[in-house]
Amino acid sequence: MKLAMIGLGKMGGNMASRLLRNKIEVVGFDFNHETVNQLVAKEGMIGARSVEDAVSKLSGQKIVWLMLPAGEITENQIVDLIPMLNKGDIVIDGGNSNYKHSMRRGQMLAEHGIGFMDCGTSGGIWGLENGYCLMVGATPEVAAVMTPALKALAPAHERGWAHVGPIGSGHFTKMIHNGIEYGMMQAMAEGLDLIKGKEEFNLDLAQITELWRHGSVVRSWLLDLTAEALKHDQDLGDVAPYVADSGEGRWTVVEAVEQGVAAPVLTIALQMRFASQDDHGYSYKLLSMMRNAFGGHAVKSK
Repeated sequence: MKLAMIGLGKMGGNMASRLLRNKIEVVGFDFNHETVNQLVAKEGMIGARSVEDAVSKLSGQKIVWLMLPAGEITENQIVDLIPMLNKGDIVIDGGNSNYKHSMRRGQMLAEHGIGFMDCGTSGGIWGLENGYCLMVGATPEVAAVMTPALKALAPAHERGWAHVGPIGSGHFTKMIHNGIEYGMMQAMAEGLDLIKGKEEFNLDLAQITELWRHGSVVRSWLLDLTAEALKHDQDLGDVAPYVADSGEGRWTVVEAVEQGVAAPVLTIALQMRFASQDDHGYSYKLLSMMRNAFGGHAVKSK
């Protein structure tokens, strides 16, 4: 199998590496030419000088996987790809696009006979080593073609990936996943803030989070990452209490409003991220640290 990967940032670059290590040929392009050169030298990727060059190095059924920022950049790239592709070719959007946009883009590409797959991708900067959780929206035909790549990217061939439904459903599932993630992170940060605030007990947060990792009902990968970070720095003195949101939490709350479904935890978790821009609490520092630990998101320093 051979495909083009457009966008070789912290997610796309690692995904290209994992594909290559699993015997799938990758033609890669990124505007950062040094990144391209590094993957060519280290992983044996086929480098490209432009998107057009990347597509030209594919043959037969052409498959183009996009790992680009959601919104206008992804939209424009998909539109630009149309004249480069033929009927039966496939475009995959593995970024965090709004599922409604994916539904529309799938229809737009279908009018040209081009297949589309929206792939909600979770795993952050650890995906290269551990594999990615992949939530796929596509027609059965497109999902079948992409199965070898999905198996290569997932933690194991038979788990960690699923064709969850039609076009749009992959990004919808990932959107809800991220909304849940907001709530879990907020609860953990608030609880640890309370523990830190009980000064007369002089509790060791590193000890407690490590304790919770073993046998506790709140054990999770987020807890693992938090415990590891707190081993090195419990005060988080160099971390600014500012927590960004990628957009998917907002879309999840809008979806709850549109469906008329009560989602108070997800909504308040999002609102607390907004509040972090004006507040200076320890819990915000913890949230920022967690985002950096699992996703490599930048931490705003003081």
